[in-house]
Amino acid sequence: MRSKKQILLPRFQKIFEQMGENIRLARKRRKLTTIQVAERAGINRSTLYHIEKGNPGVSMGAYFHVLRVLGLHDDFLKLAADDEFGRKLQDLKLIGK
Repeated sequence: MRSKKQILLPRFQKIFEQMGENIRLARKRRKLTTIQVAERAGINRSTLYHIEKGNPGVSMGAYFHVLRVLGLHDDFLKLAADDEFGRKLQDLKLIGK
């Protein structure tokens, strides 16, 4: 069974591309090759290439393992950490009671 291809708006694609660029730069600052990072992360080199290009089709697990190899795994906890909109919705419900 084939999965449907998700359509990503250009502004959201830019976020993935920036994250990929950040990961690529972190790898280069550590003087690690794509082969080293891919092997340590347990992924194919082509998957790392897609991560560094900001491909949204790559699993979050693969992104996490690359961040782990780079020592940036705590950054993963920052994803969706500040749910300002959700807190506002919650506050509105509390006020309405």
